[in-house]
Amino acid sequence: MTLTSPGQRMLMAGNNAIARGAYEAGVYFASGYPGTPSTEILEVISHYPEIRSQWAANEKVAFDEAMGVAMSGKRALCSMKYVGLNVAADSFMVFPFAGTVGGFVVISADDPGMYSSQNEQDNRYFARMAQVPMIEPSDPQEAKDYLKLAFELSELFSTPVLYRTSMRVSHSKGVVTLGERLEVKNDRSFVKDVPNWVVPIFAKSLRAKLDAKMARMSEFVESYPFNWIEEGQSKTAIITSGASYTYAKEIFPDATCLKLALTNPLPKQKIVDFCARHEQVYVIEELEPFLEEQIRAWGITNVIGKERLPRTGEYSPDVLAKAFLSEEPIKDFTNEFDLISRPPQLCPGCPHRGAYLALKKAGVLVTGDIGCYTLGALPPLGAMHTSFCMGASIGNAFGFELGGMDKVVAVIGDSTFIHGGIPPLIDVVYNGGNTTTVILDNRTTGMTGHQEHPATGMTLQGREAPRLDLVALIKAIGVEHVQVADPFKQKDMYQAVQDALQHEGPSVILTNRPCIFARGEKNRPKTPYVIQEDKCTQCGACQRVGCPAVLPGKQPRIDEVSCTGCSLCAQACKFDAIALKGVM
Repeated sequence: MTLTSPGQRMLMAGNNAIARGAYEAGVYFASGYPGTPSTEILEVISHYPEIRSQWAANEKVAFDEAMGVAMSGKRALCSMKYVGLNVAADSFMVFPFAGTVGGFVVISADDPGMYSSQNEQDNRYFARMAQVPMIEPSDPQEAKDYLKLAFELSELFSTPVLYRTSMRVSHSKGVVTLGERLEVKNDRSFVKDVPNWVVPIFAKSLRAKLDAKMARMSEFVESYPFNWIEEGQSKTAIITSGASYTYAKEIFPDATCLKLALTNPLPKQKIVDFCARHEQVYVIEELEPFLEEQIRAWGITNVIGKERLPRTGEYSPDVLAKAFLSEEPIKDFTNEFDLISRPPQLCPGCPHRGAYLALKKAGVLVTGDIGCYTLGALPPLGAMHTSFCMGASIGNAFGFELGGMDKVVAVIGDSTFIHGGIPPLIDVVYNGGNTTTVILDNRTTGMTGHQEHPATGMTLQGREAPRLDLVALIKAIGVEHVQVADPFKQKDMYQAVQDALQHEGPSVILTNRPCIFARGEKNRPKTPYVIQEDKCTQCGACQRVGCPAVLPGKQPRIDEVSCTGCSLCAQACKFDAIALKGVM
């Protein structure tokens, strides 16, 4: 028996289970863009040779690719974190008008509590707006099994399906029983039908068909077997779904529970009848009152939800106990210990640090983007001043310029530039801007775990691929002043910034040091630096570099294990008190 044998029970994280579910569901194609908490889904799928899988330049590209495969008649999925669906929303909102041929599932991983995200939106509302069915698993076993249900639903109604997970479902582990791969035989194939597939021209008639389809789905969901009632021994009654179900069962093990797997459309009559059986019903759901609002809109008044539960943050058994049982949460043990604060920071040897030191010295306003380099906003660097979403930095910088401000620099990573930075740079050139952009090219998608992208020369599976030439691309856009600078050579990096600021017209600087954890970097030997205490004046300049390898204290020291030999601390020292170990 191998590790992937049907019937084997394995401890799996939710994302791994979803990947296994894609395999068992007979998925032919999978695409996505990395983003916590969804990243591992594509990474694990890439190990199944039966599924063609690939990273896309951004989430809309991933959606459109998977949509095309599904229209061809094969099962396809695209995976993204929840804000990625914002990027793909243009296609997501219109594809339901036409429907699909093969099964098509969009995986959206929400992040209640914003553990690794810039906002806390509730993507369940996307399903309602787009009029597509939505399925929510609550644990790793369901994460695997329900994906097959999502494809079946997609093909039954010829519709995309939103598969909504959350941070806890994606990253928690549970025992999962494996199944066999389904060999999908779809008798349908794409047929040229202009009134169905050319949506902008025939949207009015297609909207009527979509409404009729949703009406049929509303009837179907009333008897959907995976929206089930668990009869309990107590008087407590609960309506819930997703990760909230696991918390509710821990606090109310004897409650009667209506567990919803298919949460759009909702089974109206089933919910009405359930609420009529009970004096009071708790609606337990993270984030917005998505379920509660619809239940109350049907005239049901004996439900209790957000008047006791918070609308922000991730739930837990403690949160539910405090809300419904008036119990104080379990005491946080961290209050009993003098723990050292560990704010997020750039890694030792991170090349972004050198770029920020030069920008800080230049005294510029820096508009930032999403990635590891967002940490440049924190002390002691404090060299990034705005950050909102993927690709916003260049447009923001141009906007500051149009607003009359000078010495503004946009900072963006290589993967993010490909994702969303190319159009705004085109706009700067087209509209005669003078904006300076620094592309921090570290040869990887660093923040989400070092995934490949079109400029790394490798695919998701690690195969060699044509490497996007960023310099040639930028020049083709029309930027004449393009420089490549080494962020570990501070004088050169600072001069590159000055030259760019003085240039008339748009300018771009690309840094050229890879992430220390990128492919091929981590195993290279590094000679550490050391501080010669007899020369050290304890001025603190080395600590202001912000490298974790420079240990705090009145007399600074360098952790030789962490030091990568980047030399930034040595360049900051005016007293030559820092030198390579063995070279003193």
